[in-house]
Amino acid sequence: MMAGPAVERELFFARERTSNPIAVNLLLPFARRGQFEAATRADVVVTFWGRPVRRIDTTWIHQCGSVDEAVAAQRAGADAVIAQGVEAGGHVRGVVPALELLERVRAALPAGYPVLSAGGIATAADVRERLDAGAAAAVLGTRFLMSDESHAHRAYKERLLEARETVLTELFGSGWPGAHRVLWNEAAERWLRGDRRGPAWVRALNRAGAPLLARAPTRLQGALTARQRVGLPFFTPIPPADDAPVRMLDVAPLYAGETVTRIGDIRPAGDIVRALAGRPGYSPT
Repeated sequence: MMAGPAVERELFFARERTSNPIAVNLLLPFARRGQFEAATRADVVVTFWGRPVRRIDTTWIHQCGSVDEAVAAQRAGADAVIAQGVEAGGHVRGVVPALELLERVRAALPAGYPVLSAGGIATAADVRERLDAGAAAAVLGTRFLMSDESHAHRAYKERLLEARETVLTELFGSGWPGAHRVLWNEAAERWLRGDRRGPAWVRALNRAGAPLLARAPTRLQGALTARQRVGLPFFTPIPPADDAPVRMLDVAPLYAGETVTRIGDIRPAGDIVRALAGRPGYSPT
């Protein structure tokens, strides 16, 4: 969701720290020409949530939540797809469990076409299960959200450690309607009593306002987010970063996958990678 110059800065700083390949993720509802131009300086571009269309010459991977979307991405020229299961946190495209979707997508695509798997992965055993099932790689979000390097708010990370349940909802959809898996907070508890997806009228407003809000300047989106209140069901999909006021934890989406209940620590990202790879001396969570 960053503007093009911000993407360029992040790439510059990342290049200073590693000579390994770097990927940029683009959220298609918000991506504009500037973001695509900046992203082409990365080694890989990963797109999410939108009609798959090749717009770059570099390696392109598209995240999908269904067989139809995966087939469309492959036909559009994507070099690989990510099959996202319904267990995933954040912006959830999937509607069936990840292992089932992986099997279906692999069966529908040409033999040897790379299919990565996302959703429900937290340990080395989970990674091995996906690779054994034919995935080209495992994709994790929540485990790295719970890392020292993550820019999630400190209190957000504390809630992740304490979490015992997530909810799949469309409540946090102003500017980006769709399903989001989050932790319970005050906004969710107030507005999801009757329907976990959210009140029908709120979802309708989210859909109606999406074309305009998705194209609003980043500064305006930030201003709208800062004015969110529990009693007013106008909740954007922007989570609380480390510089956000604490009160935002109860009006912003606290993204988390179902694996959050199996993750018991915050640790450096490098340690997490070594644990997921099954390196000796590292526990799996």
